[in-house]
Amino acid sequence: MTSTTQKSRPARSRRRRTTALSGGILAGLTAAVLVVAAAATPSRTDAQASLQKDADALVAAGAPGVVLLSRDGRRTISITSGLGEISTRTPIRADDRIRVASVAKTYTATVVLQLVGEGKLRLTDTVEHWLPGLVPHGDKISIRQLLNHTSGLADFEYDPVVLAPYLAGDLSHRWAPRKLVQIAVSHPPLFAPGTDESYSSTNYLLAGLIVEARTGHTLGHELNRRIFQPLHLHATSFPTTARMPSPHAHGYLVIKKPPATDVTGLYPFPWAAGAIVSNAADTATFYRALLSGRLLSPRLLHAMQTTHAQKHIDIPGQRYGLGLIRYSTACGTAWGHNGAYPGYYVYDFTSSDGQRQAVIEVNADPGSVSKTTGLKSIRLLAKAYCTGA
Repeated sequence: MTSTTQKSRPARSRRRRTTALSGGILAGLTAAVLVVAAAATPSRTDAQASLQKDADALVAAGAPGVVLLSRDGRRTISITSGLGEISTRTPIRADDRIRVASVAKTYTATVVLQLVGEGKLRLTDTVEHWLPGLVPHGDKISIRQLLNHTSGLADFEYDPVVLAPYLAGDLSHRWAPRKLVQIAVSHPPLFAPGTDESYSSTNYLLAGLIVEARTGHTLGHELNRRIFQPLHLHATSFPTTARMPSPHAHGYLVIKKPPATDVTGLYPFPWAAGAIVSNAADTATFYRALLSGRLLSPRLLHAMQTTHAQKHIDIPGQRYGLGLIRYSTACGTAWGHNGAYPGYYVYDFTSSDGQRQAVIEVNADPGSVSKTTGLKSIRLLAKAYCTGA
């Protein structure tokens, strides 16, 4: 949970630290990470046993607890290993909620695109139009540039002022989204809007504020009405307090040196950029609905899946769209988003038709586990996606 002042474009090594809410969490991956043997497809029993063995190995390598979901059509395998709470030695459960961090960006982008489909917003609308006076030169930044991270805005999460209360022990300190935007825009832009790309959670704070300005409702209300309730995502919520809904896995962070600190009660300051709480099954249900066309029209889903290359990535070949990441795997394209939050990280893959899926959740942030453990997580995700259920 460390940060440095972002007076100019941040050194990319900083994106791999605990503070990264983006999912910029595992540096140095190679294409070999996603290679899964194309041997004969194992039986479901053999697949489950193999995935369980690998999840157990991940815990042995330092992950407190692991939840893994593999889905192919109607067949689903759920795997758990390790602990959901270390102090009580409580095993992690498949239905435990975690903070899914930047996976929330796909949800926020979906709400924005639904409003576009209803004629209430346009991707060409400017920040200044909906949030006058909040962002310098906001008349040059479009909603599209917020959603695909080409706005050039600095990322609030790299300003030490944001983390200072939490590092001092005040885990319930509340930051208002507008205040975090003000902190972000106190730093110079990284580039002129539309001329480059740089992942910034500030973009999604602004997207959430635009949703509220247009609808007159809270972002939580719109997420509930448009996504959580229609898809029956009973384990998914958008809390605006530090209290985690139950059942949940506790999140662990190594601040300076072991042992890890329980940071489950950290206030969800990323808001529209990363405050959603969910479990593996609900996460898979959301992405299946999205990719199969239940939430957006074909035109808007195509817009969401129109991607550009990212210079600084977690998995080789990944490309960013409008709140949606395209991944290249040994068994074809996968869509989803990854996220990291103090105490948790998560990855999810979904095929273009929504039928094949894998989700992995770990209740420690990436900075609190070894690089080897991080690499094992990605390998296990890829295996579950390509040869799982």
